[in-house]
Amino acid sequence: MLNIHNLSVSFGGTYLFEEVTFRLGAGDRVGLVGKNGAGKSTMLKILSRELAPDSGTIATEKEVKIGFLKQDIDFVKGRTVLDEAYQAFEEIKRAESRIEDINHQLATRTDYESEEYSKLIEDLSDVTHHYEILGGYNYVGDTEKILLGLGFKREDFTKLTDTFSGGWRMRIELAKLLLQSNDVLLLDEPTNHLDIESIIWLENFLKSYPGVVIIVSHDKMFLDNVTNRTIEISLGKIYDFPKPYSQYLELRDEIREKQLATQKNQEKMIEHTEKLIEKFRAKASKASMAQSLIKKLDKVERIEVDEDDNSVMNISFPVSVTPGRVVVEAENVTKKYGDKTILRDIDLLVERGSKIAFVGQNGQGKSTLIKAITGDIDYTGTIKLGHNVQLGYFAQNQAEYLDGEITLLDTMTNAANDSNRSKVRDMLGAFLFRGDDVEKKVKVLSGGERNRLALCKLLLQPINVLVMDEPTNHLDIKSKNVLKAALNKFEGTLLLVSHDRDFLQGLSNIVYEFKDHKIREYLGDINFYLEQRNMQNMREVEKREVVKEDKAQKQAKPQLTYEEQKKNKTLQNRLSKIESQIQSLENDIQHDDKRLASDYEKLMADAAFFTAYENKKKELDNLMAEWEQVQEELEQA
Repeated sequence: MLNIHNLSVSFGGTYLFEEVTFRLGAGDRVGLVGKNGAGKSTMLKILSRELAPDSGTIATEKEVKIGFLKQDIDFVKGRTVLDEAYQAFEEIKRAESRIEDINHQLATRTDYESEEYSKLIEDLSDVTHHYEILGGYNYVGDTEKILLGLGFKREDFTKLTDTFSGGWRMRIELAKLLLQSNDVLLLDEPTNHLDIESIIWLENFLKSYPGVVIIVSHDKMFLDNVTNRTIEISLGKIYDFPKPYSQYLELRDEIREKQLATQKNQEKMIEHTEKLIEKFRAKASKASMAQSLIKKLDKVERIEVDEDDNSVMNISFPVSVTPGRVVVEAENVTKKYGDKTILRDIDLLVERGSKIAFVGQNGQGKSTLIKAITGDIDYTGTIKLGHNVQLGYFAQNQAEYLDGEITLLDTMTNAANDSNRSKVRDMLGAFLFRGDDVEKKVKVLSGGERNRLALCKLLLQPINVLVMDEPTNHLDIKSKNVLKAALNKFEGTLLLVSHDRDFLQGLSNIVYEFKDHKIREYLGDINFYLEQRNMQNMREVEKREVVKEDKAQKQAKPQLTYEEQKKNKTLQNRLSKIESQIQSLENDIQHDDKRLASDYEKLMADAAFFTAYENKKKELDNLMAEWEQVQEELEQA
């Protein structure tokens, strides 16, 4: 589907990647990984033809359609959620408009016997059939299904996109991409701002996607669940293996160990040969032997070990002053947005040195309570900060508060005070912004680099209580590990909102679960919380009710006799065979529909094609009827 050959891109004389080559085919679900700034988003822009490479070629099959989900999205103002989602169906909307126009003419004209009127009726028949082939009678239902899967409610459909946050607007853009018949999907950080239920839905959708999917993500669990191939960009090269991310890491470590061992043995051989050459050179009778060894040594292909970029941030969060024993005390905190209640009568006591995790579905009030504590929103009830408390707040969209038009150095200098202004270059260096990097404008940074800068800026203020809302969004996996280590060493108080179980493990000693406008306390770490809830991972927290229902249904089933089980097995096998036939026919019909959409007039004139096409549709109807009959027999059994 896509052939990438000798691709090179450089910025300011430095190569992001140089002469990289790989091929992408149908069914490939690729995790594109690497450090922040390694060139992942740039690679997606090149594959989407939005950016031209310095050299190299990208060859594609004819009429390959590519959909690209970017991190930054701009919408036309004044459209509702549904209106914006319907932009995915440009050809259908054009056909719809044409049908409306023809119907209007037929209703208003009175020259019923004229050739023009007859031509309008013919046109209406043709356009209506074309509209059906394009999926015109299904697109409304498909749109609603996708939007609901991504977490929207039906009452959201008629709201203007302007009223939604950046995260929700990203979901609308994702819905548009999923509704289009793209052959290649390029997804840049698709799980940022998605809650767990939406992530699970997206995982299931992508796992059955027939085309190529390339995902830039720092969510290890998401990559492991969706991808079947990993391409890492590191130090200008790519490393490509047909494995999900975690398996890829293990395999790459094994390969580097073998390379190191082989290189060590080769170096010993070379050293031994060089000693023989020096020894034989001294004797005239051995001179020819020395020359022979020199030629042999020149032909040796030196083994190279894959380089690994191990540069990481150097973070520490020093405690400014020791606060009082109680750092936050909340009583009867209630927050409503119009008629919608988010939190009701919340009581919370946070003591000095606590490490607290807020968990639960999006929309249950985690960020709302954080904003109430930091004073960013109004609420009813009381929240008191303790003696000497100095809050450091990292918001979910912290990077958006940075001024894109100024440099990194100016960003830090403007936020510094007299006591730390002289240290800003050293601080930027600790966050991997070195040399000329500090003179870059903020707007050219990747999402992860902006988050790193926002974290660096946070350290300019005195802190003894850290409040962090999804701080790992956009951070690469190595940076997440460094941040986690720094938070573990932090001797102050920590309030942390996250859906990332790997990140939360070992960070908290108290967990608060947000559900139904209330919070519930668990005195232990995230693993203790999961054990108490009798769950294996964070995802099951949000599927608990469904799991309970399934178990109850299973327990309620009566025991079947051997004959009944045998009959059920026969019916299930028959059902499976019918479903396989239906799937195969639907794929054939979908293929024919695509051909008709691209060359309608020619194919409609082909009687053999049209007859076969209609026969397939009739056969599909018969199979569907047979499926319903077998399904009914199974349910009765």
